[in-house]
Amino acid sequence: MLAESFVVPGRQVAALLLVSSVAVACAGTSGAPRVSAATTSARGTPSVGPRTGSVMVVGGGQQGPEVLAKFIELAGGPDALIVDVPTAGGDSIDTSDGGRGLKNAGARNVVVYHTTSRTVADADSFVAKIANARGVWFGGGRHYRLVNSYAGTKSERAFQDVLDRGGVVGGSSAGASILGDYLVRGAPSNDNRLFNHPQYLKGFAYLRGVAIDQHVVARERLPDLHDSLTSRRPDLLGISEDEGTVWVVRGDSAEIIGRNKAFVYNGRDANDAGKPFLTLRPGDRYNLATRRVVSRAIDATPLTARFVDTLFASYGEPASGGATVLVAQGGRVLVNRAYGIAVQRRFTPETGAPNFALGGLSAVLNAALAPDSTGRITAASVRRVTGVGGAQRLAYDSTTKRWSGTVDDLYRFDQGRSAQTAEPTGFRVDTERDEVVQRVFGRDDGRRSAWVRYPGRRTTIIILTNDETFDARSAAERIANRLLAR
Repeated sequence: MLAESFVVPGRQVAALLLVSSVAVACAGTSGAPRVSAATTSARGTPSVGPRTGSVMVVGGGQQGPEVLAKFIELAGGPDALIVDVPTAGGDSIDTSDGGRGLKNAGARNVVVYHTTSRTVADADSFVAKIANARGVWFGGGRHYRLVNSYAGTKSERAFQDVLDRGGVVGGSSAGASILGDYLVRGAPSNDNRLFNHPQYLKGFAYLRGVAIDQHVVARERLPDLHDSLTSRRPDLLGISEDEGTVWVVRGDSAEIIGRNKAFVYNGRDANDAGKPFLTLRPGDRYNLATRRVVSRAIDATPLTARFVDTLFASYGEPASGGATVLVAQGGRVLVNRAYGIAVQRRFTPETGAPNFALGGLSAVLNAALAPDSTGRITAASVRRVTGVGGAQRLAYDSTTKRWSGTVDDLYRFDQGRSAQTAEPTGFRVDTERDEVVQRVFGRDDGRRSAWVRYPGRRTTIIILTNDETFDARSAAERIANRLLAR
């Protein structure tokens, strides 16, 4: 290892030397310098998360408006000075367009901060322009570029100062992984399969003793943290998140927001059955120091997972054809469960694969299709629909004009469409007890599947089955009656 020649920041060389000096003692491990296990001090000082300020870890992909809105809020509002760091994007960065996402989300005072020169990054005149910043946002790309440009410089110190002032540091994709202590997939390469590069093992450590991965469902990465790192490093806490999903961390406390799932490796709660991680969902809270779930979103509602399980008890075996259900309220996912679905490739959540035939639910997606000037539904028309909310596996059959998909993708679409100005169409709209209800079913008689919305309560219920006889209308009504106390 030491015979190889690399040009790396000084502290990365130090990390390499430390790896070499303890190679014998750590044989069979990843070779990284060990970080002591996270514990909360007797005085309650955070041992993992920021001592002041907030950290936002975003899984890449399409982000809902709630993500950057939360970032701007934590920075102090639209007039706060926010630093956009696009450096992970490489040489093709157009800095003139920098910060567009933040500006579109309402930020009025955005500075683009980018250099590939460590000399510039260490210059007082360069750092001075962000001396009063309240937010730092790291964009996507390759995180080794952030290490090469900023690690150990005055710029990195200035980023930390933002947290010390009570501001927020966040990032998406590569900009998420750099927020951790141990840097995963940090190799100076475009090959994301290179997990532990000996010269790029150290992130900016805003979350101490933590390794962060991203895009984990969309790119089928869920086994990787365990297989390549956390199984050998029980001292490290591994966290990851799917696209459009966020860890919002204050001190040692984290809340999940967004549109899909987050995951914990080396936690102290039981893992999901047969998997090396525990799944969290929007609205769930987690303590990074104790490594335990603090609360689940469903805990604050009248609904229980046990009650939902009773409605789908007959689908526990794969021979039944399977069923999935998602119940969400106010951006919090209360229930996201699968019944009778076999374990999927590389631990893809069973609510995210395989696809179900959507039947009549296709009307909602078809209503969002925009034919071209000749009236044809083109591939571009379909992509515009799947792009609503960042759907990952929705599929359109141009012959039948029907879709197949999952409850996870339908929820992404539901959230994405709700964020747009147009009210979702394709539903039958009724009024019950002075409350608007939007419904569509897999079959006209209310059987097989259901997609039901209570917009006034910000509540969505999605049920998919392969059973033509299943009374989806009744199941959705029972869930609603329990949840909404109707």
